[in-house]
Amino acid sequence: MQKNVSGDYEDDMDLDEAYEDDVLEDEPETVEKKEEASVSEPVIQTGGLFATEDDTMKKVSAGSMVEWAFTISVDSSPATLSFSVASGRDDAPEWEISLHDGSAELWNSTVPADSVEIGTAKALTLLVECPGGVRYGDSIAVTISARSGSRTDSIRFEAMAKQSIMILKTQIDQEKTVADELNAKALRGSGEKDIYAILSPQGLRGYVFVEGMNTERLLEKTREIKKARNFIPGETAIQDIEAYLTPTSPVIGIAEGDIVELVNGPFKGEKARVQKIEEVKEEITVELIEAMVPIPVTVKGDSVRLIEKEK
Repeated sequence: MQKNVSGDYEDDMDLDEAYEDDVLEDEPETVEKKEEASVSEPVIQTGGLFATEDDTMKKVSAGSMVEWAFTISVDSSPATLSFSVASGRDDAPEWEISLHDGSAELWNSTVPADSVEIGTAKALTLLVECPGGVRYGDSIAVTISARSGSRTDSIRFEAMAKQSIMILKTQIDQEKTVADELNAKALRGSGEKDIYAILSPQGLRGYVFVEGMNTERLLEKTREIKKARNFIPGETAIQDIEAYLTPTSPVIGIAEGDIVELVNGPFKGEKARVQKIEEVKEEITVELIEAMVPIPVTVKGDSVRLIEKEK
């Protein structure tokens, strides 16, 4: 028995029963909440599957190939790779893209598979070939996404087209003529610019350097030039022609007593012996070999071509 606030006694059983009723009514909801709290979504971790030491952005010239080496690790289950390719413009020529595991090709953009499964950690290579008809600034971006167990990751590679320096073979002593004709064609052309620079270095016989973007259109422009021969396969690095970009005195390499040929002026084609060299003025005084009376003639250094060094 328990005494209430009014001084009356009431049965303890009623209080116990009321307490049990309240507890029993609350228990199902409490259990459900505990069960809901114990059931959670799997945690997805991002990153950590791909690794590369290469620069993910590279430049490549038309007709050439660029590659990236990277590794992929796997979790408790194999990794599934998917691919996304985006070009800089809608009407851009098609780039060729392929993924390789050593010598084995796993995926290519020509006949693309929806996904590729990788069972173990591997070292992979992504190859991208730049088409010959690209324009300056054309690019391609390849995103590779991976999922292995509870982990996801993605890596993005981008290739951008750049201009090339090519070597055009010409008829000997017609380098200047070829360079002038090619320059005229470049100036007359409309639309996209194909040729950025033409270099015909003095003293380099039979070759002209051409810097351009679209190698296919470069070939078309040179076909109609009679004195032009063909392009040497491949491209030339800027370091290979730096020596020709620095102005040099035309009298360098010529010494007194050397035999030269006059290449312009009234005595063009005549052979002469060097008598005096003015390096500051870049002038040479010569005597014509076949002249009946040896008369000294002073000409500019670029008016002669060295034929024979003094013995």
